[in-house]
Amino acid sequence: MATLQNTKSLSARTVEVMKPGDKDKADTGENTGLRVACGATGLKTFFYRYTSPITSKLAQVKIGNFPETSLAEARLKLQELKQVRRQGHCPATEAKEEKRLKREQAQELELGQRESVEESFTVEKLVELYLTQYIEDRKSPSGKVIAGARKPKGQSETRRTLYGDVIPKLGKMPANAITRKAVVDMIMAIVQRGANVQAGNVLREFSAAYEFAIGLGYFSDEFANPAILAKASLRQAKVKLTHQRGKRVLSDTELATLLKWLPGADYTATQKNVLRFTLWTGCRTGEVCNAAWQDIDLEKQTFHIRESKTGTERYVQLPRQAVEFLTALRMTTGDYLFPSQKTKLPIQQKQLTEQAWRMRQADTMIKIPTWTPHDLRRSVRTGLSRLQCPNEVAEAALGHSRKGIEGTYDLHRYEAECRQWLQKWADHLDSLIGTG
Repeated sequence: MATLQNTKSLSARTVEVMKPGDKDKADTGENTGLRVACGATGLKTFFYRYTSPITSKLAQVKIGNFPETSLAEARLKLQELKQVRRQGHCPATEAKEEKRLKREQAQELELGQRESVEESFTVEKLVELYLTQYIEDRKSPSGKVIAGARKPKGQSETRRTLYGDVIPKLGKMPANAITRKAVVDMIMAIVQRGANVQAGNVLREFSAAYEFAIGLGYFSDEFANPAILAKASLRQAKVKLTHQRGKRVLSDTELATLLKWLPGADYTATQKNVLRFTLWTGCRTGEVCNAAWQDIDLEKQTFHIRESKTGTERYVQLPRQAVEFLTALRMTTGDYLFPSQKTKLPIQQKQLTEQAWRMRQADTMIKIPTWTPHDLRRSVRTGLSRLQCPNEVAEAALGHSRKGIEGTYDLHRYEAECRQWLQKWADHLDSLIGTG
């Protein structure tokens, strides 16, 4: 404790000229107990030193810093503190308690403000934050385009995934109020319509949206990602959210039944066209759904797939039946072969699976063992083998990438051979229903 330097009454000038290293100075008379100290940085501080009426030990409490607190103001505050002491209370203890209460009030206010912000931060805002600030391309303040985390096709697919299933069910709810059960119920509803892979996609993107917002501080430190909790529950329940390697191949008899049933089926006209085109070409249904007229050359009889699942472009050789179909279809569609009637954009691949599920629920599905649109592509590949198509040609016709040394050294595209065998396949389909 610093040594007291004289017993003269304090003056503003005395306090003003104090330097680091000077002894503490004290006031006198009715202001006895008021002291001022000058710290190593030159900061001058008023404080009240007294004997605690509670512990009978020497104590002190800070009054303020000079010159923000003047000598006159310090003396007024001193008298208030002395009155507290005369009432049997310890000013230092009272000051600590007041500081504690203020801190708690500030914390409560901050918590209330945070809760208010979190309540207004809905699931829809969470999803938009994830899409616009991470997934999709965006502009910097200077106008420079910042590339999103996904390619354009992936950006639109992610938006469709979240807006197709998450927003309709949970969009208006506060994001911090979503429970594990709410997410599980949403995912199970998707599973129950037969779209297990889509359910997995929704859960993955929803979880990522939460993680992005958590990382940016939109939730309290105690908040747990409900999508991650739901994933653990679904795993425990052994719910499959991934694509199982398919083995289903439709026999010629089943294909004949399907082709005869399809015109009167409950699929939309566009969905029926996708299935027909898939059967003629063996293309992936996703490639068919996204087909644009700019990629169709009716004179050369080709369908240009600019970027396939294997990451390479290829030209699908179109059989005569497909060309005739497209020639008629060209008169009724816009930019895309298979557009949605509402958006005029390509129909979503998942609509085929969802419609099939609805038909099974209504017992209007064809009476053959369960099949999926992708099984048609597998059936084309198997059917080509049944027709004695060479393996390398059948693989090229479906756009399969060749592995190992064969893929490295045999770069022939087999386009003429693919045209020949896909035509044989289309003629075979006609023969199954007696139109060949």
